[in-house]
Amino acid sequence: MKVSTQRQAALLLAVNGLFLLANALSGTFLNVYLWKSRQDYAMIGWFSIAQQLALGLSFWLAGKWVKEHNKMNALRLGIAVSGLFYLLILFLRGNTVHYIWPLGLLLGVAGGLFWLAFNIVYFEITDARNRDFWNGWIGLLGAFTGIVAPWLSGYLISTLKGERGYRIVFILSLCIFALTAVLSFFLRKRKTEGAYEWLEPWRALRRPDSRWRGVAAALLFQGLREGVFSFLIGLLVYIAAKEESKLGQYTLITSAVSLISYWAAGKWFKPEFRSKGMLLGGILLVAVITPLLWKVNFVTLLIMGMGTSLFIPLYMLPMVSTSFDLMGESSDSAGKRTELVVLRELSLMAGRLLGMFVFIAVLTVNSSPRVITLLMLGLGLAPLGSWLILRRRLPH
Repeated sequence: MKVSTQRQAALLLAVNGLFLLANALSGTFLNVYLWKSRQDYAMIGWFSIAQQLALGLSFWLAGKWVKEHNKMNALRLGIAVSGLFYLLILFLRGNTVHYIWPLGLLLGVAGGLFWLAFNIVYFEITDARNRDFWNGWIGLLGAFTGIVAPWLSGYLISTLKGERGYRIVFILSLCIFALTAVLSFFLRKRKTEGAYEWLEPWRALRRPDSRWRGVAAALLFQGLREGVFSFLIGLLVYIAAKEESKLGQYTLITSAVSLISYWAAGKWFKPEFRSKGMLLGGILLVAVITPLLWKVNFVTLLIMGMGTSLFIPLYMLPMVSTSFDLMGESSDSAGKRTELVVLRELSLMAGRLLGMFVFIAVLTVNSSPRVITLLMLGLGLAPLGSWLILRRRLPH
């Protein structure tokens, strides 16, 4: 990788890190903020469904803009819409729960625009030889922001008490989004890639010899787990501890573990370890949920969180690298990388939506801690489904 390309990669990671930081500051407590207004699991589930629908659709619709025009403007608009979302939260205050769908859709559009552009540029400045290394750095940045931001937010919200603390946190996120937008202007404009093919994601799945069928199915299993876990764990920690500061402490500890595990994975996890590592990671991700069968409290949730942070790189690094490597296996697939990134996101979206529909259906009938734990165990088996599908195409 050339020095100039390395600098662009580092700058892209800095933009990614700031975007994650701004979202972690407020996003960690966003569902708690909604929960304090209305204690309703279904409401939180529908808010997440709205996000995922908008995220997937914006990936597909914005693909034409990103491929044929300036993808950096799509990235910047994603940052700006994220800032608009938190401006609306500040304006609506206690009425936020009455606008779950439009707010969820807006947040999904923001994420779709940013992550589509980010993934395309990330693909362009990395290759199969160094992708695990850069994936490790992305994990490190995510872990670092997870250490700093939620702890700070939890401290501010608990110290300033109630609405005032939340407003300060949301304003901080707005300021960081502004800084992220400024920094993004130092990223070079990328070349356009030809005409956008709207139906290519579906064509890639329909081809008889398509390797994307298996990858898309594995991504669906990934989404099945993460769609629910991404919002449920933080909410359960707050319900168990009844303090935002405890959720901040929880996220600090689990992110510190994640920081170490992603650093180790980036250093030692080689492509030839992907199959065995993914299987081991999938098994351990299920095992760490079992303490909740005894009791759902802050301690058992912390055990699960630390275990998840420790073992998740074993599963996630092969998942990310496999799909990106497949995009770059030929000049034809590399030329269709925008459409294939869209396919990747739509596959994840399908899994996330399926998981969240199951979550809403089950918890509408029974929301006891035992049922929640059994649901988490069931969804937690999904990584093993990903491994079963990909095991023969992963390096052994």
